[in-house]
Amino acid sequence: MGRGRTHCSASCTIGAVNWDDYDVFCHVIEHRGFSAAARALERPKSSVSAAIVRLESALGARLIERTTRQLRLTEPGEALYRDVGRLFGELREARTAALAQGEVVAGTLRLAGPHEFSTYQLGPVACTMMSRHPQLKVQIDVADDTINPVESGHDIAFTRLDDAVIPLSSLIQRRVVSLELAVFAAPGLLQERGEPIDPEELIGLPLICSPHDLEWTFAAADGTVVSIPALAPRLSTSNTHVRLQAALAGLGVARIPAFFCAAAVRDLQLRRLLSNYICSPLKIYALLPAKRLMPAKVRLFLDALDQHVTRLA
Repeated sequence: MGRGRTHCSASCTIGAVNWDDYDVFCHVIEHRGFSAAARALERPKSSVSAAIVRLESALGARLIERTTRQLRLTEPGEALYRDVGRLFGELREARTAALAQGEVVAGTLRLAGPHEFSTYQLGPVACTMMSRHPQLKVQIDVADDTINPVESGHDIAFTRLDDAVIPLSSLIQRRVVSLELAVFAAPGLLQERGEPIDPEELIGLPLICSPHDLEWTFAAADGTVVSIPALAPRLSTSNTHVRLQAALAGLGVARIPAFFCAAAVRDLQLRRLLSNYICSPLKIYALLPAKRLMPAKVRLFLDALDQHVTRLA
């Protein structure tokens, strides 16, 4: 009798289902690639590829057509993702919620944002967060273009957006900060060209611009709004430090976040212009994947960022 009995221990693989491979499959689809999925899972790309091969072998069907530039779901792959994608997403959210109950902040927080915002806002907050939460790792990618965090695998992507821009339904848009902008010029340039007393007089001066500055908008005390086209600037760069250097060199009038120029104004190297007008601020937004539950690391980072920005104001 003993010989005839079939005993299946924990190590028995007959009929077993490797649910981790299903989760890897969902990550590949959601992040639109093997490399992005590997980064999200913090695994080698070869491990992700192996999981897909195992799953295809176990199901006896090709799930993903791979090319050098893109991947495409086969019909069986589409059917599988339709059936299990939502389930695994809910499992991840349930795990996140359980961790959040104990305020356990762990794993990798992936952020993307413009250069100066990453340097002066994201960097200090990330360092504080890591000091408070030893199990947390942070990845900050510098990107001046708008990034879709659902496609890139970031937890939060910070970007410049006009109020009229509405994000995709898969994203949550949250305004983080409005940075005060002002126009500055070196005293030598003003002595040579004259100091403007209204925004229209900027048109005759060399301008130092960001590529995002298609026009400079000013509001007068009486509510009148004036827009100046930033045509053929003397220098165009998204790097605020370079714009500041050009202004200090007397090469033109620059529109820069005011806190960047505080020391130069104090040392009389730059002069703030058009004090009777207010520039439209630089607005930075956080784009987040639309999820039912916000991970603790994301929620706490946004709270800490709010506090950091408030202290700078």
